[in-house]
Amino acid sequence: MNLAQTALSACILFSLVGSAVAQDRMPPIPADKMTDAQKKAATELTSGPRETLVGPFIPLLRSPEFMNRLQKMGEYLRFENSLGHTLTEFIILYTARQWTQEFEWESHYELAQKAGVEPDVIAAIAEGRRPAKMTEDEEIAYDFCEELHQHKSISDATYSRAVKKFGEQGVVDLTGLTGYYSMLGMILNVARTPLPPGKTPGLASFPH
Repeated sequence: MNLAQTALSACILFSLVGSAVAQDRMPPIPADKMTDAQKKAATELTSGPRETLVGPFIPLLRSPEFMNRLQKMGEYLRFENSLGHTLTEFIILYTARQWTQEFEWESHYELAQKAGVEPDVIAAIAEGRRPAKMTEDEEIAYDFCEELHQHKSISDATYSRAVKKFGEQGVVDLTGLTGYYSMLGMILNVARTPLPPGKTPGLASFPH
């Protein structure tokens, strides 16, 4: 195969891969196609603080009981955990970056800014860098999550710092929060749930 043929084949392959990536595997289910269980789960979700059925809950609706139980856990982790709003949004962005999850990043980028996460910190997370200037809470949470995601465990030193700062409940909530948004990242990436219309991806893919 000559160079021109190789280049053409590569272009065709790239086009096919790009089309596959763009495909929404689990689009919204029309209301008249929903089962009774799906309608009930959708109503329970939209009557809570989320108000709308979007993002990961669109594919999750294929398993309504799973979605119902998961969203109740997520309601605590996002809105009621012991870590506070600012640190919660910080951890959500960190986790979205780990999964290159564009929908979650777009959904929480402005929320994190409004909650008080500094733009330079958000930019560093988006680039996959350890932010240079973080609050003490952010630094401890970042190191904890980074160690957990990269090494699948937590050293005694990192654990001790986190417990001293957040308490045992805070450590459990911190672990649960990054775990919950990891699960949402998995669901969204499997379903290839797209960004809302008109939104531009905010994350580059990590090099492999």
